Amino acid sequence: MQRICVFAGSQPGYRPVYAEQAERLGRLLAARGIGVVYGGGSVGLMGVLADAALDGGAEVIGVIPEVLMIREVTHTGLTELRIVGTMHERKALMAELSDAFIALPGGFGTLDELFEVVTWAQLGLHRKAVGLLNVEGYYDPLLALIEHAIAEGFILPEYAQLLTVDSDPEGLLEQLLRHEPPVIVPRWITREQI
Repeated sequence: MQRICVFAGSQPGYRPVYAEQAERLGRLLAARGIGVVYGGGSVGLMGVLADAALDGGAEVIGVIPEVLMIREVTHTGLTELRIVGTMHERKALMAELSDAFIALPGGFGTLDELFEVVTWAQLGLHRKAVGLLNVEGYYDPLLALIEHAIAEGFILPEYAQLLTVDSDPEGLLEQLLRHEPPVIVPRWITREQI
């Protein structure tokens, strides 16, 4: 695995553990010789992750749309910065440059990026691992919502396998490195047609 795309908040969150785990993940990826692809910001968990990976000698590629260059305070010390026109281009390029994905705690943008790559996996557009770093249970409500959607018939149970979840960066990375893509039946094919 050469590069992992990390989705992370442009805010640090209220609890110091979020930044601590972002830093730990950045250092871990650098120590394993794995590059980072991320949103290109210097603030929040994005900045913490990038700085830690850079300090460890990792390649760090930022991808940022022009419209966010001021708002997310573009990181000027990256290995490479790619400037794109739209958020859609950002997500597509981040996915193209990466071999797997990890979502750290974050807000709407992080959730949007996470669900887009999970949806792409569900549709068979990629077979890359998607990890969720569940720092101090941050994503527990989201995981409960996914289970509720499964119970209500909106998500097929096998689609839950598209997310690899761990509360520890090292444990999550180990799982992603051993990732075997599940066999997914596209949702437009009914069970009766199989």
